[in-house]
Amino acid sequence: MQIIPAIDIIGGKCVRLTQGDYKQKKEYHDNPLEMAKRFEDAGISRLHLVDLDGAKQKKIVNRETLKAIASGTSLKVDFGGGVQSDESIQDALELGAHQVTGGSIAVKDPEMFGVWLKKYGGEKLILGADAKNRKIAISGWQETTALDLIEFIKGYRAKGVSYVICTDVAKDGLLQGPSIDLYKDILAEIPGIKLIASGGVSKIKDLEELSKIGVYGAIVGKAYYEGRITLEQLASFAS
Repeated sequence: MQIIPAIDIIGGKCVRLTQGDYKQKKEYHDNPLEMAKRFEDAGISRLHLVDLDGAKQKKIVNRETLKAIASGTSLKVDFGGGVQSDESIQDALELGAHQVTGGSIAVKDPEMFGVWLKKYGGEKLILGADAKNRKIAISGWQETTALDLIEFIKGYRAKGVSYVICTDVAKDGLLQGPSIDLYKDILAEIPGIKLIASGGVSKIKDLEELSKIGVYGAIVGKAYYEGRITLEQLASFAS
């Protein structure tokens, strides 16, 4: 299982939100590149980088941060936040993103997301599938749709999606453990999907459980920044 630390950016600084709420923001570090280098030095190979300013403004804002991390480390950066147009996905990839995550766009403009899949392929594009009570949530989780989570992923799997990041909104930032049952159901219903679990990881045991059920990767954010999981633990898990 891939260990994928998360760096969320507001104003060029590393922050974490609780349940996607910009009012519940906590700053952890003012130098994202330095933070990324710590992960790289620990032997971690991937990074989940989210431009929260971009998500709000519906365009990439923290371009320099993405460029600095992509060019200044060997990390494979999965970038999300503000990727809403042909120009922005091209921009993200040119700035050095290894993969780009599309969430709201896959719901609001499936035609464009389908074009991206054909153009860039399933290895470059990650489907962001955020869920509230197993229904797809979009627009920074402020809006819950009537779309069933598993059917939504199935539909895109048929169109060529290989990677999915699934966040259970109810778990994010609360350090109460990941949605193991939800992930088990997704893996049972959609064989072969590279499922990346996000939200709720609070201790190393959570990562062991996720590894056991067969997810491709696990995103670790607040648990690391709050000192509940050490860099050494992540490194030993990643090796």
